[in-house]
Amino acid sequence: MRIDDLTRTYVRVALDHPLPTLFDYRCDAALLPAPGMLVSVPFGKRHVVGLIAEVTAHSEVPPDRLKSVAGVCAACPPLSGHWLQLAQFAADYYQRGIGEVALPALPQALRDAARWARLLAPEEHYRLLPAGRAALPDALPARASALRRLAAALAAVESLPAADARALHPKAIATLEAWQAEGWVALDVIDSAAPLRSQHHAAQNSTLPTLTDEQTAAFEAIRDAQGFAPFLLHGVTGSGKTEVYLRALAALLAANPQAQALVLVPEINLTPQFEAAFRARFASMDDTAIITLHSGLAEGERARNWFAAHTGRARIVLGTRLAVLASLPHLSIIVVDEEHDPAYKQQEGLRYSARDLAVWRAKQLGVPVVLGSATPSLESWWQVEQGRYKRLTLSRRAVADAALPSVRLIDLEDERRRGRASVEGLSGPLIAALKTRLERGEQSLVFLNRRGYAPQLACDACGWVAGCPRCSAYVVLHKPERALRCHHCGWESRIPRSCPECGNVDIAPLGRGTQRVEEALASAVPGARVLRIDADSTRRKGSAQALFSDVHAGEIDILVGTQMIAKGHDFRRVSLVGVLNADTALFSHDFRASERLFAQLMQVSGRAGRAGLPGEVLVQTRYARHALYHALACHDYIGFANSTLAERRDAHLPPFVYQAMLRAEGRTLDASLTFLQQAAGALADIPAAARVTVYDAVPLTIVKVMHVHRAQLLVESASRAALQATLRAWQPALRTIKGVLRWSIEVDPLDI
Repeated sequence: MRIDDLTRTYVRVALDHPLPTLFDYRCDAALLPAPGMLVSVPFGKRHVVGLIAEVTAHSEVPPDRLKSVAGVCAACPPLSGHWLQLAQFAADYYQRGIGEVALPALPQALRDAARWARLLAPEEHYRLLPAGRAALPDALPARASALRRLAAALAAVESLPAADARALHPKAIATLEAWQAEGWVALDVIDSAAPLRSQHHAAQNSTLPTLTDEQTAAFEAIRDAQGFAPFLLHGVTGSGKTEVYLRALAALLAANPQAQALVLVPEINLTPQFEAAFRARFASMDDTAIITLHSGLAEGERARNWFAAHTGRARIVLGTRLAVLASLPHLSIIVVDEEHDPAYKQQEGLRYSARDLAVWRAKQLGVPVVLGSATPSLESWWQVEQGRYKRLTLSRRAVADAALPSVRLIDLEDERRRGRASVEGLSGPLIAALKTRLERGEQSLVFLNRRGYAPQLACDACGWVAGCPRCSAYVVLHKPERALRCHHCGWESRIPRSCPECGNVDIAPLGRGTQRVEEALASAVPGARVLRIDADSTRRKGSAQALFSDVHAGEIDILVGTQMIAKGHDFRRVSLVGVLNADTALFSHDFRASERLFAQLMQVSGRAGRAGLPGEVLVQTRYARHALYHALACHDYIGFANSTLAERRDAHLPPFVYQAMLRAEGRTLDASLTFLQQAAGALADIPAAARVTVYDAVPLTIVKVMHVHRAQLLVESASRAALQATLRAWQPALRTIKGVLRWSIEVDPLDI
């Protein structure tokens, strides 16, 4: 044996690469390699960051083909064995390589070896002082749009990272230093090894809210759970599910000084109010650190927060779906709020379900997991029916005088027969109800899950409809921006003055979006302060939080928005909810459409009457006798769930079967369909596929996006094991089929 062999060992490294394999490298034993360590390795002509999955004394790769590890990330302690098991499970179940799971789950700062040395370097943050908040609006010239963006960004967040400031204005740092000299801005140098905490800490409540009997029973069940215990907390809107979470976490943190808790929410815009509630409750606990993890954080902030969780300093981690893959060495409880929400399913790259991984992770660690919702997913409801989950019920609202809102259906066909006029899709009864709330000084919410001004721009003379040149979809009219925009690829153009086909100048918008409803309300309800919240009005960082703050402060009379306003928000002054254009989901090709519509309507209805004001929900529909609307009017989730599950059982649909989707993207539709047909033929050679049903290859509803044609092939089985075995054996054959740009497998698809 050579002396060189005594100083070297071998490591098997996971890389973010489509091949589901580990790559062998030589490693100097002096580097003390261990599973879970991050390493920099040569891969082709470049150096990339990988994760050590195994350390071994031998390698099957010939010595002349082995390369050496270039360096290790000493600043980051190795990821735990439990975390590696989680990544491996996700890779196996969702049919990806472990590197495609593990590496994207880490902050960008850890995936770039050049930045390892700066990983724990202090970072500069600028904070707007009260004097600046008062002086800046008048001190900036009206045409200084870049400076005003910088000032708005400062006002919207607790502290603005220097890197974010530079992205807003080329001379941002010099400007901020000048504002600092004026006493308008303060500079904070933040230790990257410590979690970034809010500058405002509310005092802990001296008196906690009195729990209802149902809340007490739910809290005690969670508190007393031993080992893995999956709970479905089924609570009507406003029933105090958050208070149950807070009590359970407080009991756990008090009992175990090292315990960590993970709380998942479906959307970024829900994190500020959750963070405020958690900070208010735990503000007096010196050893408690609360951090957030989501894609809206600046890179440095996300890296610091992730590192605080990884080292165990963060006691409560609040985040969106990506947080389920965070490293938490002392994880002791997991909470998934609004567990039914489709946002928990990743739709790009690794198409995982954060809710399902949360349950698996809780089982792996032997800890409780709480799934909370007013409208649980049918999959979770079925688990309760099978006795696998324990149901905890909150059947009434927590505030003593707060009842569930009454639901009234406005029959649009009846309104039309009676000759009653409407204003841009707003019926007479809805407008009258909005005016009544305005006179009372109460707030109203108008829900329309369609952004933009109008979904189509058309010519009555020749039938032309504005379409995207890159996608098989119509473009959406955005009137305030005077633009036509594709919501699939981002293509944008100016609104034409006349029809490009026949020259007719009388082109008109078809349908309604939130922008058009906002405009209509301004004229239909004079004097009302109308605010729109959707993806277009909240593009800038911190803008959503600022707009919601205006609503909570009572500065808005009518709030118009999409699903962003439908769930989780505790609007204390809202007494009326109006729902527009819900009928389209009743006739969707997707078998989950009715479940999603019911959940959406139940959630948005729950925004009314939460603080004791009598709540009312008006739903405009042309199908007032539909069973879904009848269940909604009765707040009968259980009846709806049981009847829908019976339909799914008869039709052999999930959760009674398990599905996977093979998607192909090609330069032509024929290429994509041919690939899928050949893929279906390859299943004949796989023994496990005998228990799998294969459907015909079909184009997607939006078949072309960015000049790429898309098609799909659905496979399903009554046996999850048979489906998984088939998918594993299928992939080598799929890699031999040529002719498409990309293909991917999605397990448990939500959109079919």
